[in-house]
Amino acid sequence: MTTVAPPQAQPTSTRFHAIGTTHRIHVTEPATLIDATAIAREELAQLDLAASRFRPDSEVSRLAARAAYGPAWVFASPTLVHYLGEALRAARLTDGLVDPTVGAAVAASGYDADLLLVQRRPAVAHPRHVESVPGWRRIDLDPASRRVTVPMGCVIDLGASAKAAAADRIAASLAARFPGGFLVNLGGDIATAGDLPAGGWRIGIEAASGSPLQVVTGAGQAFATSSTQKRTWATGVSDERRHHIVDPRTGRTAASPWAQVTCAAASALEANAASTAAIILGPEAPDWLRRNGIPARLDSLDGTVMTTPGWPEADR
Repeated sequence: MTTVAPPQAQPTSTRFHAIGTTHRIHVTEPATLIDATAIAREELAQLDLAASRFRPDSEVSRLAARAAYGPAWVFASPTLVHYLGEALRAARLTDGLVDPTVGAAVAASGYDADLLLVQRRPAVAHPRHVESVPGWRRIDLDPASRRVTVPMGCVIDLGASAKAAAADRIAASLAARFPGGFLVNLGGDIATAGDLPAGGWRIGIEAASGSPLQVVTGAGQAFATSSTQKRTWATGVSDERRHHIVDPRTGRTAASPWAQVTCAAASALEANAASTAAIILGPEAPDWLRRNGIPARLDSLDGTVMTTPGWPEADR
């Protein structure tokens, strides 16, 4: 997912790489771009130190090491408390379809290192799966004391929510500090705040290949896309490829008819929770999205497209 500036506004933008993907910051006041980018970089650096599964010195890695031998607890940083709290909110909103305790299951499927390293391997020779995930309700988070308790074997994975929650947090912070409008695109999770450019923000929906699919106009909404085609890797089982979205009900890579799902919502966290849940729900996703009032575009593996009420018609 990328952003396309309307001819009337020409917002200034920059791009940078962090936490394993590419990000873009768009501003309507050019003088704010350098400071806005620095703030975004710092927030993502703090998030990486708190929540990366691939850094042995991160808080979630240290907590997972303790939990390998039994129930474990730590006093967490304010950063981890915030993002874990947002992940638990996503779990509540989706009735557990988006679950931050799937870390061991994701690692067992082959995603146990930075994605570029995983994709460079010839194949995951013996991909495994876990019989069950601990479940988000077994995480005890006390924001007041900043104490986090997890059950034995729990590996927290915030990949389904933290990037989106960071987009929301950064956009809100920029609008509170600087004049103008801001669009924060963290690897396809998009949040906006502040003034709108003339004509609104134009959001480009792209396939995993980068080919454009549709352009929509945002007037303050957030957007997120979840894909089964982008974060993938080879296995040693025939021609099987796996992707990063695990169904917490089975502990396995989600089997889905969707190549990608894009949702609009009041926040990037909510949009991401909905798009991830839709991938997991598979054929049930359109009805679930309609019942929850979520505008969405669902691109199937066979190339057909479905939309739910509120999603704009494709450009003619």
